[in-house]
Amino acid sequence: MRLLAAMSGGVDSAVAAALAVDAGHDVTGVHLALSPDRQTLRSGARGCCSVEDAHDARRVADELGIPFYVWDLAERFTEDVVDDFVAEYAAGRTPNPCLRCNERIKFTAVLDRALALGFDAVVTGHHARLAGGQLRRSVDAAKDQSYVLGVLTAGQLAGALFPLGSMTKERVRAIAAERGFAVATKPDSHDICFIPDGDTRGFLTRRLGARPGPVVDAATGATVGTHEGTHGFTVGQRRGLGLAVGDQRPRFVLSIEPVTRTVTVGTAELTGVDVVRTGPPTWTGAAPALPLRAEVQLRAHAAAVACEVTAGADGGLVLALATTQRGVAPGQSAVLYAPDPVRGDLVLGQAPVAVP
Repeated sequence: MRLLAAMSGGVDSAVAAALAVDAGHDVTGVHLALSPDRQTLRSGARGCCSVEDAHDARRVADELGIPFYVWDLAERFTEDVVDDFVAEYAAGRTPNPCLRCNERIKFTAVLDRALALGFDAVVTGHHARLAGGQLRRSVDAAKDQSYVLGVLTAGQLAGALFPLGSMTKERVRAIAAERGFAVATKPDSHDICFIPDGDTRGFLTRRLGARPGPVVDAATGATVGTHEGTHGFTVGQRRGLGLAVGDQRPRFVLSIEPVTRTVTVGTAELTGVDVVRTGPPTWTGAAPALPLRAEVQLRAHAAAVACEVTAGADGGLVLALATTQRGVAPGQSAVLYAPDPVRGDLVLGQAPVAVP
């Protein structure tokens, strides 16, 4: 096939491109320039899309002997990912920018352009598997990225290749070392790529300004603190609340109301959720019949829990959880997996968690 390899400058995308070349495909490398200030250098594992990342990707492409280009998608990334991230927090929700980037940038903007240029598919370094056109978890559970790919449709998956899903991260680094790639020991990126200093609250405050309001205890209705903006909080949060309460029991964020600028907190026993309501779902294949027994993963690094899925209001879903979950934040993605042992790694689809 004629493949476009998305090369971030990291070890995963480098090895994915190399494996595509080894398989005999006609491969072209492309680095996505997503930051408006690409002269900023990385700081270890923080940040991405820097000038050094572009240089690292180009060096790998040169070693593989494949054509290499840089596509400037900074404006679209800002609109579809960064601005969306800010708007979601302003509305009291907690978005997942990696999921949004996969949905709107890598497998919409990039894939659409690749297909228009005559490529058959886009190959990436995601740790997930495709089997018979179906999205499945990676064999490396610690690195599995199927959660942030659960938003993709069958059409998008048909134009994707994930060569790394059947191997561990240790094996990926070993392959890179065997080939002499300088990125073999490069740290994995973490945190939010467009907030390289890791200060999400500070980033949002700079974008939204100070919006002070009260922090209220759910049990008593008393104001136990103040804040500079609801955008600095997420449901389930414990640290950084700065409360003046009459006992030593820890408090957690229970709800966020951006209109009244009220953050409500409570003790651990008040954080549990047995039923999750969502917005309209997207499915990785044909929409399954409801009701449906499945497993749901409610955060990027959470364990999946059994649930029963039924139709909800306004085209959404209702997920009745088998075990109580804590810290379920509106705006996150509820990714559904097939529940049985044979197909338990199969991604069915996802839906955004709605405000209760």
